[in-house]
Amino acid sequence: MLAELTGVDPALLNDSAALRSALTDALITAGAHVRQVVAEKFAPQGVTVLALLAESHASVHTWPEHGIAHLDVFTCGDEADPVRAVDLIAAALGAADVHREVVERGAGPRAVVEPLATGMTRRWELGAVHHAARTRYQQVLIADTAHGLTLFCDNERQSSEATQLVYHEALFVPAAALAARLDRVLVIGSSEGVVSQLAVEAGATLVDHVDIDADCVRACAEHLPYGYTPKELAAAERHQGPVRVYYADGAEFVERCDQRYDIVVVDLPDERPTEPDAQLNRLYTAPFLQRCAALLTDGGVVVSQAGSPAMWRDDSLRTAWRRFHDVFAQVVPYTSDEHEWAFLLGRSTAGPDPVDEMLTRLPRLAIRPTSIDADSLRTRTVPSFRLRNHAPLDHGGTVQPVPPAEKSPITI
Repeated sequence: MLAELTGVDPALLNDSAALRSALTDALITAGAHVRQVVAEKFAPQGVTVLALLAESHASVHTWPEHGIAHLDVFTCGDEADPVRAVDLIAAALGAADVHREVVERGAGPRAVVEPLATGMTRRWELGAVHHAARTRYQQVLIADTAHGLTLFCDNERQSSEATQLVYHEALFVPAAALAARLDRVLVIGSSEGVVSQLAVEAGATLVDHVDIDADCVRACAEHLPYGYTPKELAAAERHQGPVRVYYADGAEFVERCDQRYDIVVVDLPDERPTEPDAQLNRLYTAPFLQRCAALLTDGGVVVSQAGSPAMWRDDSLRTAWRRFHDVFAQVVPYTSDEHEWAFLLGRSTAGPDPVDEMLTRLPRLAIRPTSIDADSLRTRTVPSFRLRNHAPLDHGGTVQPVPPAEKSPITI
C-alpha cells in the first residue's frame, strides 16, 4: 500500500517521536506484528521512520516544507490490513488529502468475489490494480478485468469499460424521452459522472450532481476512461459550467432542496436489507421518493436503479416496484440490454400512454443513444410477469402464487 499524505502540519512532520508513535499504533491496530521501529531526523528538516514487521515492513518519509508524507505499508498474510493502517496514520496526522495506490506482489491471479444472491457469487479475475482504498463509506477498487477497467464498491461491480454506456443510457435515455422538458437534472449517486455528461449532451443547461463519497468520485475521474476527467470534475466542484457537484448526503440534500428539476436520477448500489443501518437504504424508501417527486416540474420524471430482473435475485426490484406505485401516479419499468439491471421511472401525473410519449420524443432528443431505439422502448418497458402479478416472497425466499381474484394488474 503506497500513500501520499498532503496538507499535514509541518511541525508534526518534523516530530520523530510523534511519527514513530503514530506509525506503531496504526500498524498494531491494523493487525500487524511490529518487531522493531527506528527513526531518523534530518537537518534542516524531515524524518524517516521504518518499522520491521513479521509481515514485512512499513515506512514514513516526511517533507515538512511541503506538508507532505509518503507512506509505504508492505504486508503478507491475512491478519494485517495495510489499507486500514494507512487510514489510521492519515487520521493521526490530520492529513487534508490522501492518495492511495495498491501494488500486489507475488500473489498470482487475483480476484474479486462478488455476491449475487443467497448462495451465489461471481468471480472477477483482476489484472492491474489502479486504485484501492477504503473511504469513509466503502471499499473502492478500480482494476483491469475482462470487461476493461472496472469499478467495484464493497466487492460489487458498479460499472465497467465494456458495458458502462449500455447501463447509463438505460438509466437516463428513457427518462429523458418521458420527461416533458429536459433543462434541469438532479443526479444522486452515479459516482463516475457519465449520467451528468449524458444529460448535458441531451440538452440540459444545469445538472446538480450529489454524491456522499468525494474520494470515490475523484478516484473515478482519475482512473476511469469514462465519465468525468479530473479537469472536468474540478470545474464541476467549483460550480463552473453546467454541472455542479455537491459532496453531501443525498437524503439530506433532497430534504433541504428548494429547486425544481425536470428529471431526478437516483443511481446507487443495491439496497442492503441485511444491513439496516446502511446509509444508502434511506434513499430507497417511499418517503425519500416522495421528496424527490416534490422536486419535479410539471411532467417531470424520477428514475431509479431498481435491482436485477433475474428471477433468482429480483427481491430489490419487486420491492422498488411496490414503493414506486405507492408514490407515483404512473410507473414505467425499463430493463437494460445489460441484462443484470432494471430501472423504474415514475411521474406524478399519469399520461394516457407513456410509451407512445417516449417514442414521439426519442428522435427529438439532442442525444443519439447507441443502445436504445424505438423497438427497445416498445419491448423493454413491458413489466415482467412477476411484477405485473405482484408475486410476493415468503419468508424462505420462494415465490408464492397470487390467487386470480387478488391480482391487481398494473396499467402503464
